[in-house]
Amino acid sequence: MTWQKQRLPNDHLPVASGSIGVLLVNLGTPQAPTPGAVKAYLKQFLSDPRVIEIPKLIWQPLLLGVILNTRPKKSAEAYSKVWTERGSPLADITARQAEAIGGEMGENVVVEYAMRYGSPSIEDRMTKLTEAGCDRILIAPLYPQYCAATTATVFDEVARVMGNMRWQPALRFLPPYHDNTAYLDALASDLSRQFDALTFKPEVLLLSFHGMPQRTLELGDPYHCHCHKTARLLRERLEVLPQFDGVRFETSFQSRFGPAQWLEPATDDTLTKEAENGTKRIAVAAPGFSADCVETLEELALEGAEIFEEAGGKEYAVLDCLNVSDAGVQLLETLIAQELSGWA
Repeated sequence: MTWQKQRLPNDHLPVASGSIGVLLVNLGTPQAPTPGAVKAYLKQFLSDPRVIEIPKLIWQPLLLGVILNTRPKKSAEAYSKVWTERGSPLADITARQAEAIGGEMGENVVVEYAMRYGSPSIEDRMTKLTEAGCDRILIAPLYPQYCAATTATVFDEVARVMGNMRWQPALRFLPPYHDNTAYLDALASDLSRQFDALTFKPEVLLLSFHGMPQRTLELGDPYHCHCHKTARLLRERLEVLPQFDGVRFETSFQSRFGPAQWLEPATDDTLTKEAENGTKRIAVAAPGFSADCVETLEELALEGAEIFEEAGGKEYAVLDCLNVSDAGVQLLETLIAQELSGWA
């Protein structure tokens, strides 16, 4: 009798349901541009076996004994150069992207954002969405090109969070969109707008993607191929526009880390070689990043300019990521609307 009474519907705790959640996910950021905050962030990030594919017995002593005692100070200096009154540029822009599309998806659609590493966490935001009555959630990793170290680790973390849930929401995942027409059109529109606004005519437009170890390609990761397909399809859209007449397009990979062989050509080497070979004016775009971050604002914009000018270059510019531009917001709305078909 007691067991039957506990099962009566009227005795169930009141719950909210019937809404749809959208969770935008980006890589992550430290909470502050300080060595301590960067150390905590790097410890979480570099402990992910998807990110560092080295046996733990080898990697953890190196990480804990060397890297986390040397790298945080240097990285904190880089973050401090781009930090704003609103905090981390990456977190701020991703939050504004979520806000911008929040009112456009429908009355019963709730849009949140999370960082894979750092705060707000995927677990925190998934809990918030389910408590708001979202029993269907679209997870949207903001990585146009699929990579196990980015896209797949979002899936891993969502699965871990779901494993602790008694009442699990239905899930969908935004697939990689490296060759999606809406993505390519958004890039072409926004980059051509920025190109027109430059005070000089670049001889080269360098498309710089985040690097990965060469081993990832050899193990079958499609990232390298996705980047080159994006670059080719984007070039085809841009080279027919009058402002790009005579502009040469190049593709490179940035952010090398450690002694392993990484995807080539490297962005820093490319900037040096271009200048040494006589290129005086260059613009750089980062189509693999959905939002500006330390890799674009410090590594490309500040370090890149120094590298190019020291090698003999004269004029240098880094174009903004899509961020919360009109083209960028429209792209997110389009991608999410496609994936919510049948739900909203």
